[in-house]
Amino acid sequence: MKVAVIAGSKSDEEILNAVCRNLEGFGIAFKSKILSAHRNHEELEEFVQKSDAEVFIAIAGLSAALPGFIVSLTTKPVIGIPVASQNSVAGGLDSLLSIVQMPSGVPVACVGINNARNAAILAAQILSMRYPKLKKILAAAKA
Repeated sequence: MKVAVIAGSKSDEEILNAVCRNLEGFGIAFKSKILSAHRNHEELEEFVQKSDAEVFIAIAGLSAALPGFIVSLTTKPVIGIPVASQNSVAGGLDSLLSIVQMPSGVPVACVGINNARNAAILAAQILSMRYPKLKKILAAAKA
């Protein structure tokens, strides 16, 4: 597994599936899970600490605590996807701001609201530094 894709709730499953489809298109191995930083924090902590993933993608709405929780447990890159959830009156801006406004020393990369494709591309770009084969796949995808 090179990428771990984690959604904070079942309501984020559509975006989770879109990320997975895009990773498959790049030929990137992944594991996906639905784990909440609030409801399953012990299981999430164990998953992150035992994971052999090289990059984490965290999908989260509202307070978007998931990406920050994950990055607090690892030194590996974490990409956050803010979600415009049904309960959000801000159209996902609440999630976006929660992810991009992480404290100094706790970096989380952030893509656009609901932007599964960009998260997969960013993960592929990060991995391409170690796996040159991905550079050709990315170049072909951009052409």
